[in-house]
Amino acid sequence: MLSDSEISLAAARLEEAERTRKQTGLLSLDYPNISMEDAYRIQDRWVQGKLAAGDTPVGWKIGLTSRAMQQALNITTPDSGYLLESMRFADGGVVPAGRFIAPRVEAELAFIMKHDLSPDATLYDVLNATDYVVPSLEILDTRIQRRDPVSGVLRNVFDTIADNAANAGFVLGGKPVRPLEHDLRWLGAIVAANGQVEETGLGGGVLNHPAQGIVWLTQRLGAYGHAVRAGQVVLSGSFIRPIEAPPGTTITADFGPLGTVSCHFSKD
Repeated sequence: MLSDSEISLAAARLEEAERTRKQTGLLSLDYPNISMEDAYRIQDRWVQGKLAAGDTPVGWKIGLTSRAMQQALNITTPDSGYLLESMRFADGGVVPAGRFIAPRVEAELAFIMKHDLSPDATLYDVLNATDYVVPSLEILDTRIQRRDPVSGVLRNVFDTIADNAANAGFVLGGKPVRPLEHDLRWLGAIVAANGQVEETGLGGGVLNHPAQGIVWLTQRLGAYGHAVRAGQVVLSGSFIRPIEAPPGTTITADFGPLGTVSCHFSKD
């Protein structure tokens, strides 16, 4: 287990990377004994600094829900991070130039909760506790390098978790629907960058059902003294690979009967 001072130092490195738009080195190289618990402690410490500066928590994101991504990182479990009010962007809105380091975008279903969830919630409990589901885009950014320039070592799951599960922004849009109005496994999106279709996917790619990720989330949060609360937004996990979004890119996700959600990354 890392010391409290090491946790604080790692969190400060993440904050500095975000402020300067310059990535920091791999924490997994600097702290070879880092554990998953340490990584979540770093994430919590970084978020505590955000809250102390006046930001507001609005929910959670779930990542690494697809089998392909888990195999790529040699893990068997998803990860999670915080959603903060400062991360919210309007549907069809503009992401200012220089806001992020190297943004990428994923498409997923967002659950808006009407009731709290207990750590032992089932899939049916999640559906009953959900007010509505809407299309969403998650903006990923990496405050930690993806690859160490000297050794060539790749970032691992501990780096990703510490880095708030790579979350940096989110967009909600489209048409809200009740969770039992559709089979969420068969809801999906056609995602385009500047009009060119880049990815397609279905909700079933997320642990076989998007709500299943929230079941996992309630268990993980319960183990760390947190919970999914009424009114919170939960991004249930992407069913596409991340799409690069350099300046000048417009990302549009067409969710069919649920409408579209989009954002534009400004050059200026």
